[in-house]
Amino acid sequence: MSTTETALVSLAEYLEMERLSETRHEYINGRVYAMSPGAADAHHLICWNLMGALHDQLRNRPCRVYHADMRVKVSPTGMYTYPDIAALCGKPHLENFKGVDTLLNPSVLIEVLSPTTETYDRGNKFEHYSRLESLQEYVLVPQHRMRVEHFARDGADWLLSELRDPAAVLRLAPIGCEVPLAEIYRGVEFPPAENSRWPR
Repeated sequence: MSTTETALVSLAEYLEMERLSETRHEYINGRVYAMSPGAADAHHLICWNLMGALHDQLRNRPCRVYHADMRVKVSPTGMYTYPDIAALCGKPHLENFKGVDTLLNPSVLIEVLSPTTETYDRGNKFEHYSRLESLQEYVLVPQHRMRVEHFARDGADWLLSELRDPAAVLRLAPIGCEVPLAEIYRGVEFPPAENSRWPR
């Protein structure tokens, strides 16, 4: 998320603006935020590695995996946003506005971290996501080093496990998928520590 683009706007105004806009925006508490434009090569590689692996495993099953063009609504808080990857098995519940769908019931959400979004994805955004009754697992994937943080719902709590070994496997129980870290990061070149803008 970046800076506020407008003053308070109604939900109908936001949905109409978003339907016509070439730039994606988040909507939170009546305010519209322009999402950061563009992404690093590593971000694209990680997203498509994950999308490809999940798509292959979900083939011929009653499941869906969506990339960042699918908007998600966090109904309890009224937030509209675009996660990098959303997935579920079973029937997708959709809110439709003039031919544009918004997903209401993801069971898995994945965000690929960038220097400008990392703090937000870990903090305020996760607070919103955690209010989704359907959400069972939340995954954070840094693009500057091989490490995946996997949050799994356990009642009112979220249990964190970290994966760092290339042979380690990310297991997404709600959709019955497994992806090795080596596959998630296939083709990604990590920056030297001294040149990285990220904290190590």
